[in-house]
Amino acid sequence: MPDQQPDILTALYNVYPEATILMNPRTAHMVVEGHRLMSQQAIPGVDIRTEVTDDALVARITVAEGVRVQNPIHSCIGVMAPHGSQRIRLQVRLEPGSCAELLAHCMFPNAEQVRHAMEAEVEVGEGAELRHSEGHFHGPYGGIEVTPHAIVNVHPGGRYFSDFSLTLGRVGKLRVYYKVETADNAVAEISARIFGHATDDIRLEDELVLSGKYSRGLVKTRIAVEDDARSEVIGITHGNAEGARGHMDCTELVRDRAVARAEPIVSVEHPLAKVTHEAAVGTVDQKQLETLMAHGLTPEQAVDVIIMGLLR
Repeated sequence: MPDQQPDILTALYNVYPEATILMNPRTAHMVVEGHRLMSQQAIPGVDIRTEVTDDALVARITVAEGVRVQNPIHSCIGVMAPHGSQRIRLQVRLEPGSCAELLAHCMFPNAEQVRHAMEAEVEVGEGAELRHSEGHFHGPYGGIEVTPHAIVNVHPGGRYFSDFSLTLGRVGKLRVYYKVETADNAVAEISARIFGHATDDIRLEDELVLSGKYSRGLVKTRIAVEDDARSEVIGITHGNAEGARGHMDCTELVRDRAVARAEPIVSVEHPLAKVTHEAAVGTVDQKQLETLMAHGLTPEQAVDVIIMGLLR
């Protein structure tokens, strides 16, 4: 008799014990396995609506004007079976003056041949603030293709912070594309932390368009690759308005036969805008390595400590 796969919530609790907060009646959430809605809860001020189409699950999350959501909104999605596909179309809207944190847990613990596609449209209203964290939890097989694409508009005075994390399990094939555009006095920060192993194939493209006066933005990437993994990071920042300020910061660590590539692209189209960048691609720092080994760690242990410190 074949082993029964755990349900998505059991898998989530194994890696994120705090997920029991989903049972709190004051916590908005949705739980999706494949294209099936397993659980959903809206709360006053947070509207969550879902529908299943022929090829995707469509979800819409709206935070009402002026509402400051106390508990994070949780989105738990994934595929528990070794084979399958999932396509999520997500629309997130924060109305003016609202504030919320969205925690996305993406679970693929048994993936041998799985494809996950996410298409997100995000609107951060005037004076609103959204903190969006997307954490991926993959199994050891590497048979997964993940393609998250997001288009984000930050309206005047709005604030948007995103963090993409994939440090547990095999990455598989990853293709990330985020485009964020800011209006006057808006702030946007995009960060990613990824650890690739074996033959993992990583491509990350972040595009930040500073269209508003005195808007500010940061693109921060931390990637480590080992064995025969490959990574490519493309960071694009446009400074298109008076007083706009942007910065790109990319660090990639390489071990074994892995290959890493970074391509920062800067476009400044206003004389009073400024965009800066820094990129570092290479092996671990020798001085850090020697310091840790002097405290009794083996070379392998020291490298692991340095990598995990980078990915925090």
